[in-house]
Amino acid sequence: MQIGVAIVGCGYWGQNLIRNFWQLETAAVAMVCDEDAACLERTVRCYPTVKATRHFEEILSDTRVDGVAIATPVSTHFQLARRALEAGKHVLVEKPICQTSLEVLELMELAQRRRRVLMVDHTFLYTAAVRRMKQLIASGEIGGLLYYDSVRVNLGLVQSDTNVLWDLGPHDFSIMDHLCDLEPRSIQASAASHLDCPFEDIAYVTVRFQNSLMAHFHLNWLAPVKVRLTLVGGSKKMLVYDDLEPSEKVKVYDRGITVRHDPERRSRMLAGYRHGDMLAPQLDTTEALRLMAQEFISSIGENRTPLTDGVSGYRVVRLLEAAQQSIEQNGREIELAEPVFARSVRTSRLAVSITE
Repeated sequence: MQIGVAIVGCGYWGQNLIRNFWQLETAAVAMVCDEDAACLERTVRCYPTVKATRHFEEILSDTRVDGVAIATPVSTHFQLARRALEAGKHVLVEKPICQTSLEVLELMELAQRRRRVLMVDHTFLYTAAVRRMKQLIASGEIGGLLYYDSVRVNLGLVQSDTNVLWDLGPHDFSIMDHLCDLEPRSIQASAASHLDCPFEDIAYVTVRFQNSLMAHFHLNWLAPVKVRLTLVGGSKKMLVYDDLEPSEKVKVYDRGITVRHDPERRSRMLAGYRHGDMLAPQLDTTEALRLMAQEFISSIGENRTPLTDGVSGYRVVRLLEAAQQSIEQNGREIELAEPVFARSVRTSRLAVSITE
C-alpha cells in the first residue's frame, strides 16, 4: 500500500523532496503546492501525473494525501503544519521546524492528540557519516567525549529573511545533539553583519555541557572557500568528519594524550602522546534525503515515532533561541533551563541497517 504525500513549496529543496518521494515504492506523490504558477508548471513538466495547486486548502481536503511535507520559508512553518495536523495529515517540516520552541511544543501536543506523525527534516542525521559516528560513540570506541568542533562556512547563500545562525546552525546543532546525547548547560554566541542587510552573516557559538564537554561552531556566509568540517575528540580516539570529502568522509584517529604527575616533583606534569593508526570506514552511498523520506513514510505505515521527531526539532530550536538571545545581549552566556520534558523514548530508530 502506498502512502500519499503532498509537497508544499516547489523551490530548490522542495524539488529534492519531490524527487526522493517519487522514487520510493511505498510513497505516491499526489499533489504539489506553490504560490508561484511558473514553478508549478516546471514541476508538472517533470512529473505529469502529479496534481498541482496554488491553494493549500486543496491539499488539506484531498483524501489521497496522508502526509504533507513542508518546504517553505520558516516563518510559514508553524501555521502550515498546524493546519495540516488539524486536517488529520501527518507532517514533515523542513528545518528549523518553527521559529520558537513554544510553537514546536504546540505542534507536538496537537500531533499527539490527533495521533499523527510530526517529523523534522534534519537530513544530516540520515547521512552514512553521521550514522557511523553515532555508532562509534555509542559503542564506547571513542571513549568519553572531550570536545566537539564544527566549521560550516561558504560564500553565501545569503538569506533575505533570516541570519546565518538560523540558516546554517540547525544542521550542526542537530548533529551535535544526536551524537553527544547530553543536556547542554549554557550557550554563548557572538555575531556580526557586514552586508547592507539587518541579518548577521558571521556567528561563533559555544555550548557547554553539564560535564567538561564543550562544543564550538563557526558559521559564515562570507568565506572564500566552502568548508564542512567536524572534529570530535574522545578520551580514546578522535573523529574527523569532512562532508566535502568525496570518499573518506569519516576518519577515526587512534591518537591522544595521557598526562600524569611526577610523584617526586608534584608540580611537574608528564605528557605522553599516542600516535596510532587512522581508519576510514567504508560508508553506505544511499542518498541521505532518500532515507529521510523513507523514514517519514515508514513511521506513518508502522505507526511509530520517527528518528527526527518533534523532540529533535524542539531541542534544536531551543538552542537557536538561546544563541540568538546571547547575540542580542552582546555575547552574554545564557544558562539553559531544564528542558520541558526528557528526550523521547523511541521504540524504533532509523529503519536502515548500518552495514558498512
